[in-house]
Amino acid sequence: MLAADEWAERERAHAERADAFTAGWRARKPRREKHAIEDFLFTYYPTRPAQLRRWHPGPGVVLAPPAGRAAAGSPDDAPDPYATRAGWRWYRETREGLTLDVDAFLADRGDTVRYLRALLAATASRPGRFGCFGLHEWAMVYRDKEAGRDHRHPLPLRLGHEGTDRVVESHPVQCSHFDAFRFFTPEAGPLNRLQPTRETQPALEQPGCLHATMDLYKWALKLTPAVPGDVVLDAFELARDVRVVDMQASPYDVSSYGLAPVAIETPEGKAQYVRHQRTFAERGAALRERLLAACDALLANADPGVSATASR
Repeated sequence: MLAADEWAERERAHAERADAFTAGWRARKPRREKHAIEDFLFTYYPTRPAQLRRWHPGPGVVLAPPAGRAAAGSPDDAPDPYATRAGWRWYRETREGLTLDVDAFLADRGDTVRYLRALLAATASRPGRFGCFGLHEWAMVYRDKEAGRDHRHPLPLRLGHEGTDRVVESHPVQCSHFDAFRFFTPEAGPLNRLQPTRETQPALEQPGCLHATMDLYKWALKLTPAVPGDVVLDAFELARDVRVVDMQASPYDVSSYGLAPVAIETPEGKAQYVRHQRTFAERGAALRERLLAACDALLANADPGVSATASR
């Protein structure tokens, strides 16, 4: 049970933190300006800033109504956050206050919860692999020039087209992440030692992969509002930090954003990339455990009849 003033403060702090994360995107959008690094979190993982700033307590928490709310019928232009939240999907009102309707959520999203729990647990059970050196981004532009294709970002290639192709050809390509692999050029696809598919994703996902770590943000969004708001924002922050390194290690010249390259074509750059990978894997492991705990809390509190229906 959270008292009205306590959850109102958590809601305010969450919105303030979310606004800081989305400030650049919101400022650029009306000017139609693009940012090759930051925009990824709002286009590849599509969510509106207004959704991100909504705080949710997660399952098993009751939000008490404000004191004297029943008598508050006087004309007042101030919005009632309790009444607003009561109208949100998957919330229900009890005698004590508002809470997540776990059964309703699982009736709609039960299959998703079960799939994500299995995927997260499988990923957490494996050791991280740290030998890919971020070549997925390089494979996405491999032989673009000779095929007459435009590459994915409006940034110049740091080593040029020929230099980029040589890096791909002189390194083993071993990407385990389907949602990175599916953007490989047709010429790069056969070079990958793995051939991941959507069906094999649970069998191949591993915690050293930068894209698997970024996807923790996607999974948090899919579980919203059944995960606490701080988990969603922590996942966003981690995905943002990973995205910066992902582009620093890419073939693109990111110096226009004030960033130095992680030159994975050199021994020093490879070592730097692996250090980043290990740090992100540690942060991702902690966040993955929190998402698993949220899934377990949902499934543990489900009505057996609703749970069985949702799983069919």
